Amino acid sequence: MASYHLSAQPVKRSDGRSVVAMAAYRAGALLKDERRGVDADYRRRQGVLHAEIMAPEGAAEWLYDREALWNAVERMEVRRDAQLAREINMALPHELTDEQRLALVRDFVQEQFVSLGMVADFAIHAPVPGKGDDPRNYHVHVLLTLRKAGYWGLWRVKTREWNSDELLVKWRAAWAEHQNRALGLLGFKARVDHRSFAARKREVEEKGLRRKGAVFDRVPELHVGPKAKKAGRALPPASKDRFVGRNSKRKLAYTSFDVGSRGEFNVRRLSANARKLQATIAKTQKRLLRFQARQAYYERQVRQHAPSRSSTLDLSALFGETEGKYLHLLRRQEQVAILISELDQLFFELLDIRESQLIRRTVWSNRLRRWRSHDAAPNGGRTRPRQ
Repeated sequence: MASYHLSAQPVKRSDGRSVVAMAAYRAGALLKDERRGVDADYRRRQGVLHAEIMAPEGAAEWLYDREALWNAVERMEVRRDAQLAREINMALPHELTDEQRLALVRDFVQEQFVSLGMVADFAIHAPVPGKGDDPRNYHVHVLLTLRKAGYWGLWRVKTREWNSDELLVKWRAAWAEHQNRALGLLGFKARVDHRSFAARKREVEEKGLRRKGAVFDRVPELHVGPKAKKAGRALPPASKDRFVGRNSKRKLAYTSFDVGSRGEFNVRRLSANARKLQATIAKTQKRLLRFQARQAYYERQVRQHAPSRSSTLDLSALFGETEGKYLHLLRRQEQVAILISELDQLFFELLDIRESQLIRRTVWSNRLRRWRSHDAAPNGGRTRPRQ
């Protein structure tokens, strides 16, 4: 089943990041980082299907050169705490082909980012089986400039309105619309939704579809970024009680509620989701069997009370006691058939979601084992130092 993800974060120099190195890593390329005086060489990186730069019509030609573009961005930012770019990460539908995913990304990037004046450098990544990736984990990284592009290059002043929360909400909704349109046109039944499980559950319950709300009765996984991934390797991080907040008057007892890394937390959360879904599936199956028995009962009653039909229909007798009971049985039979259809659809949908949760749990378990064996190897499993 298709899954939704879109996140945005600024690329900050204060975090020790280089946008040139980020662009090289995501594109699987060799770029010279002029500010740091090193070569960012990621040509051996696996899983990069396609990398491309898109810019507004009439923009300077050199903006399409990845090395020239991001080195120019680094030169324009003189502050030590400067924001260099914005990164958008999006999950791609695994149901589509590579060409279809590329067309989807191009259409979305052009409509939502390039049309506003941004330069977008995107790279589409495929899952790498050797790294323990989920085989459905197709995704795209988009690096965006914070300044508009023109025929001379990049503007000197950043466009601050691109930082608004309202624009991010708009991008999230638009990405769901683009995916659903593509899936629908290509004949897939799968759909995605950018809203939270809680919001979607409230919507279906407000429409009177309480049974459908069971599909969203689970908790999402935690995001595990590079810092959390590093902290979760080899041994669980040591927790300490800390004072937080203004004037450090509030104490948080991290030692009491820290129970390992985010990856381990995801394994436990996915296991809990699978157990809860299994209980809901069993409950739904019982209801389904009960309504199927009721359907068989109404089928027998309908055959028993079916009125005899002569060649000439007696309209006065149609609404008699026998015929009235017969029509009532027909209505009840139809209502039960509708309920069985809904429960049957819900049953298989819950099975699909539970299977997805179990697959994700296996993926996370494999990742944890791989990370630990990786760190136990000499030099952290690396054959050469990082750039």
